[in-house]
Amino acid sequence: MAPFQHRHLLGISQLNQYEIVDLLDRAEAMIPVSRQPRKTLPTLSGKTQINLFFEPSTRTQASFEIAGKRLGAQVTNMSVRTPRSPRARP
Repeated sequence: MAPFQHRHLLGISQLNQYEIVDLLDRAEAMIPVSRQPRKTLPTLSGKTQINLFFEPSTRTQASFEIAGKRLGAQVTNMSVRTPRSPRARP
């Protein structure tokens, strides 16, 4: 499988249909890994994955963290808090 051509993936609007199918095929190839007792691969060994979240989303954060760790990366999660508007205060 050839390396994925995009360094950052912030959405799928920049992808063509072949790249989307490629991502789905890569995800499907991970199914056997998730079913084995030891669920990690050395793919990102020695790399650090930093997840930056601008909005709180526990499920998304957990999913990205688990994916990075399964690929062997050291994972750090960061949250960016934006000030609330005056109308949103209790």
